[in-house]
Amino acid sequence: MHASLAVSAMLLALTACGALAQDNEWNTIQRGLYLARAGDCTACHTADPKKPFAGNYSLGTPFGTIYTANLTPDLETGIGTWTEDDFYRAMTKGRDKEGNRLYPAFPYTHFTIVTREDSNAIFAYLKTLEPVSQRVQDPQFMWPLNWRFLMWGWNLLNFEPRGFSPDPQKSEEWNRGKYLVEGLGHCAMCHSPKTMLGAVEEGEESFTGGDVEGWWAPSLTGNTRDGIGSWTKQQLVDFLKYGRNEKSAAFGPMADVIEHSTRHLLLEDLAAVATYIKDLPAREENGETVEVPAQSVGAEIYAAQCSACHAPGGEGVPTMFGPLKGSALVQSENPTTVIRLILEGAKTAVSDKYPTPHAMPSFAWKLNDAEVAAVATYVRNSFGNRAPPVSAEDVAEIREAAR
Repeated sequence: MHASLAVSAMLLALTACGALAQDNEWNTIQRGLYLARAGDCTACHTADPKKPFAGNYSLGTPFGTIYTANLTPDLETGIGTWTEDDFYRAMTKGRDKEGNRLYPAFPYTHFTIVTREDSNAIFAYLKTLEPVSQRVQDPQFMWPLNWRFLMWGWNLLNFEPRGFSPDPQKSEEWNRGKYLVEGLGHCAMCHSPKTMLGAVEEGEESFTGGDVEGWWAPSLTGNTRDGIGSWTKQQLVDFLKYGRNEKSAAFGPMADVIEHSTRHLLLEDLAAVATYIKDLPAREENGETVEVPAQSVGAEIYAAQCSACHAPGGEGVPTMFGPLKGSALVQSENPTTVIRLILEGAKTAVSDKYPTPHAMPSFAWKLNDAEVAAVATYVRNSFGNRAPPVSAEDVAEIREAAR
């Protein structure tokens, strides 16, 4: 009798241990899904929505086009034969399973601070995906950049593997925000300028804005004119969670970031991100006086084509039609995004709070290059705004690139 009870107790214990192990595995996979969303992995590793994470997505760079890796567990074309060690080395050191150097279009220069625990969780999640057989095209780089061994020199100049080092002088929330922004979020890849070698500028130039996929990602610094110094912490959280706030709305590449990544994050993580970004210092602004051409043509176009939504005084309609008055994006040194918005129009991000996107129509068919330049210059230098004028040549270049 006693032996029977002992066996039963042992079986119950083993069952409980098995259930606990399954729970732990499930929790790890769920955490991996969350972290993969924090890193916006699907944006770059999904070319066909029917084949998530199967790669072969083309990324344009100043040096040519690169095609992203297949992250599904396919044995031949994906990461089906990879181990946790292989994946962690790729994430933090920029080497694939065979030891080949990866190109920094994959942001290992940022992922290098990701912890082993988080890397393992992401890998565990990716291993649960449906395997997709999809070969990735070779990079289309100019010679000799197609020689991967040259990345040794690039890494020597621009990359140092390192773990995350919290700042003991800062709060736990600030440090969590730094880990997300500088690591998985790799926000600086879009919002910072690049060096001649394609590396992210650091130091005073960090987060002052940058080119991304033919758009201009605005400054995230504390500047009140062309940064987000006038935004509150809550407004930044709302923007990341819902794609809109009283100051602006997400569109273009940032709309994809909202939809695939930040809207899925916990409010406490978004608060941490906002705390870290709001602590970025203001940079010295260009004090030069800019000569702006006569505004009559731009004013007439604005009154006829833009004022119905954005209001005669540029105030817009909060959370519906973005304000132009005081807009950091409108006043950016680089006018690329403003020009593209006028030419191509845009749709705002979709989120739980705002499931129906608002759209701005394209004016490319209606306005010529000189007229687009005139209205862009007008909104950049009216309503208290100040920014360099836009030329017809600037517009022509962007119009041609979009064809």
